[in-house]
Amino acid sequence: MIFNRMLLACAAAGALLSSVPALAAEVSGVDKSAFDTSVKPGDDFWTYANGAAIKANPIPADRSSYGVGAILVEKTAKRTVDLIQDAAKAGKTADAKKVGDYYASYMDEAAIEKAGLAPMKAGLARIAAIKTRTDLAKVLGGNIRADVDALNATDFYTDNVLGLWASPSFDDTTRYAPFLLQGGLGMPDREYYLSDKEAMKTVRTKYQAHIAKVLTLGGVANAEAKAVAIMALETKLAQASASRADSADVQKANNSWTQADFAAKAPGLDWTTFFAAAGLGDQPRFIVWHPTMVVGLGKAAADESVDTWKDYLTFHYLDHYSNLLPKAFVDERFAFYGNALSGTPQLSARWKRGVNSTNAVLGEVVGKLYVEQYFPARSKAEVSAMVDNMKAAFVRRIDALDWMAPETKAEARRKVEVLKVGVGYPDKWRDYSALEIVRGDPVGNVQRSEVFETKYWISQLGKPVDRGQWVMTPQTVNAVNLPMLNGLNFPAAILQAPYFDADADAASNYGGTGGTIGHEISHSFDDQGAQFDSQGRLRNWWTPTDYDHFQKAGAALADQFDGYKPFPDLAVNGKQTLSENIADVAGLAAALDAYHASLGGKPAPVIDGMTGDQRFFLAYAQSWRGYSRPEAERQQLVTDGHAPDQYRADTVRNLDAWYAAFDIKPGDALYLPPEKRVKVW
Repeated sequence: MIFNRMLLACAAAGALLSSVPALAAEVSGVDKSAFDTSVKPGDDFWTYANGAAIKANPIPADRSSYGVGAILVEKTAKRTVDLIQDAAKAGKTADAKKVGDYYASYMDEAAIEKAGLAPMKAGLARIAAIKTRTDLAKVLGGNIRADVDALNATDFYTDNVLGLWASPSFDDTTRYAPFLLQGGLGMPDREYYLSDKEAMKTVRTKYQAHIAKVLTLGGVANAEAKAVAIMALETKLAQASASRADSADVQKANNSWTQADFAAKAPGLDWTTFFAAAGLGDQPRFIVWHPTMVVGLGKAAADESVDTWKDYLTFHYLDHYSNLLPKAFVDERFAFYGNALSGTPQLSARWKRGVNSTNAVLGEVVGKLYVEQYFPARSKAEVSAMVDNMKAAFVRRIDALDWMAPETKAEARRKVEVLKVGVGYPDKWRDYSALEIVRGDPVGNVQRSEVFETKYWISQLGKPVDRGQWVMTPQTVNAVNLPMLNGLNFPAAILQAPYFDADADAASNYGGTGGTIGHEISHSFDDQGAQFDSQGRLRNWWTPTDYDHFQKAGAALADQFDGYKPFPDLAVNGKQTLSENIADVAGLAAALDAYHASLGGKPAPVIDGMTGDQRFFLAYAQSWRGYSRPEAERQQLVTDGHAPDQYRADTVRNLDAWYAAFDIKPGDALYLPPEKRVKVW
């Protein structure tokens, strides 16, 4: 058997560690039943660690992807729906009642069918009333929402023509400033409109048909002809849009415009009316993340007919709220976005969609209920201790760098030392008292929540930044680095098995959650994060020689990922995914150091026939047990800053310790000569 042969090949380490027997109660934290031992670790480590589990767990019909993360999402959703339903009972708090009322409204399909398009009449009437380009500017501006996030959640998508993001500015991180990001597209990215690949052409045809079907359901005449014109308008907006890789370049995003600049640089749209309608008329300056899109929007506002814009707005208004409308709208939205775009065969259960929607609107109310029930103080304390160990390990790695100048090291250390880390949940919860939730009004509830969120962030503009505010809810299975706050958030829902298990051995916890913590810390030092100083300002704190060395290491990693080609016509984009890939390899190296330090100088025990380093690397690979349908993987490759999970797991090939742990030799598919192994930090 390959596994036994691999253990024998580690004779030097195994002989030493086997002298320290594992206690019977120790839990390895590694799922050996997931292994595919027909595959050599050195040929495909991800499949070796996960292959049997992947074969035994096909992607469910209602999902476009599956794996460890998706299983935790399902587990968390089941826990959350019970909390939400309980919140509807009498005697609960006002916030809990809002949760119950919102969810009940979403779930009442009979009432939704009976209401038909009545909840949409006011919005459709506003669009129908557009007569002039000034009217158009008023509606376009009035639609702007705080629904994007360029650096924290890296969410560049909005179906409104522009999206608002309230964040510390690049040069003053003490106060919130307004950022404007591109939007206006119904498909996920400009490539879906502009690529000449056959797969993209097919999606375009289906999208145009989707536009026509939504308009038809909305009672709009001549839907097919109008769909052609809407598609042409969106294509023009796509041509003006930045690529996903360019969107990740913060230097290209640092564009400060006054309100007068919009009329001068992007003529064609009545910007004064636009900003007044958006509630932003008193803002003297904006940071324009995507200036080419703003220019393109101005031109399209002037060149396209008012009637085409009205049809465009009608379609997007109906499409945006489709999941809250009668079944015909729900089914049509899924047919395109779920099936055609992502390859998902079956619409997920209504209760799952209801949980997601409730989380999106009242996330911190639900989050407070969640942590009270499912996040014990012990987990918070143990993960907090791991964070401290990881920070210390990263500082040691900085100190050990032989290529970095003392002044650069000093600021790098300072970034780690003052890093503000939130574990589990925020110290202060959001106040939802001003948000009106009406049982029986699902469309109105979402519309009011969107306005509530936008008004909240507009009210924060110019005010001091709250470094304790979270951008993820506690019930989110994810984690985030906040570069302009120099902070990290680790929500409670990701701090559960198999990522973290308070009863498991340290090796698996450091390979799973330690890898995640290291990843997020390392985002402070990836190709984006390295451009921000310890106070979160966009500032060059590197010597020229140091930064040149850093960029060469990043370029080598980008080249490595460019070589991964999941489809004959589509490869991983090493530049687009560089930030995440740097964070993976640097975070994994720091997590391994922290694990070794946690042993206190003692040898690691052998548990379940695995050495400590083997458990560490296997836990890391199993944390990346995620796999997608072809359509969803294509979408990820085009639009996402994250490489597919398989290639993220295989970044172990850059660590010398992995070669020793599994006796990887030249000739193995993942083998890299020592000089080709990328060491960023």
